[in-house]
Amino acid sequence: MQTPRREFLESAFAVAAAALTQSVSRAATVQGIPGPYPGRVVAVEHSGCITAAGYQAEPVRAMVERGMKELTGAPTAQDAWRALFNKTDVVGIKVSPVGGPRLCSDRSVIHAIFDGLNQAGVPDSQIVVFNRYRAEAVDCGIDQWVRPGVRFAAAAPAYDNSQLGIDGYDEQHYMEMPLVKPGDDPADPRSRRSYVAKIVTTDVNKIINLPVLKHHQSAGVTITLKNMSHGFVNNVNRSHYSPTANWCGSFIPAVVSLPVIRRKVVLHVVDAVRAQYHGGPSGKPQFQWEPKTLYFGTDPVALDKTGWKVLDAKRKEVGMAPIAVAKPDNASTFLHCQVEHIELASALGLGVFDDRRIQVKNIRLA
Repeated sequence: MQTPRREFLESAFAVAAAALTQSVSRAATVQGIPGPYPGRVVAVEHSGCITAAGYQAEPVRAMVERGMKELTGAPTAQDAWRALFNKTDVVGIKVSPVGGPRLCSDRSVIHAIFDGLNQAGVPDSQIVVFNRYRAEAVDCGIDQWVRPGVRFAAAAPAYDNSQLGIDGYDEQHYMEMPLVKPGDDPADPRSRRSYVAKIVTTDVNKIINLPVLKHHQSAGVTITLKNMSHGFVNNVNRSHYSPTANWCGSFIPAVVSLPVIRRKVVLHVVDAVRAQYHGGPSGKPQFQWEPKTLYFGTDPVALDKTGWKVLDAKRKEVGMAPIAVAKPDNASTFLHCQVEHIELASALGLGVFDDRRIQVKNIRLA
């Protein structure tokens, strides 16, 4: 007899697989995800990377350099960046500002990535820092951190409850599933579709995903996969409309499976210098701590499985239940945190979920 949990997983997988078959994209199916290093995760820690004054640029630069060398096996930082990028590339950097100024992609990490791309021959004029909502990134100051020559871009001006507008999005690239939020017309194709931002489909040919390690009350965690699924497309609030109407488990892998996304996302750098173990995705200082670590990989599933374990370890330390079985409370109101999106993403070929096949290399610089 099947357990309710197993029945849910099988049902969620079926929905994700069905959505994948309905996804439309004219891009060639070249699988950039999980990339050349499936199952490989590099964790670089530095005790001096953050102080009361904030992130420290020189330790962060050293962390990025070492992480890239260990990930690629290259002898120098330049060779490491050249393993994934070249002078003809136009590279997008997807930032993560949803946690607010205290828990967003940091200037020091972004600038270390700029420097690495420059070493690979990519000029600043071929780098685009982007987010789905402009206002969200502006509130964190990210638009002011891009240096001359680098472009800052957004798919939409700001969050809105409708999310059906497609200005800034590409009508040729979308994920469709039978999920319509209350009040939207199910006969309108836009209600059942999530269109990919034009920044992703036409402006760049490669993407670096730069998420922050965080708990998320509907998805369980928001790390690499969710920074793509909810940061690259429109009409996302239908996936977690209420504490009981929650489809993140299947929505996330279905979006990331789109060929145009799989082909272009070639590197993930997970910022866990400061992280949040509960109450996400918005920043809540009472649940934040400083792991002082950056994670590197091309496999988003392996990275998210690793990050999930880090968050659960912190929760155990403070006396909280694991994310997958946690009950709702005042800071996390959803009935069930759907961390199964990570396992379902693996089932769709997006990376390695099995701990026996994930190799985490831990490096401490200071």
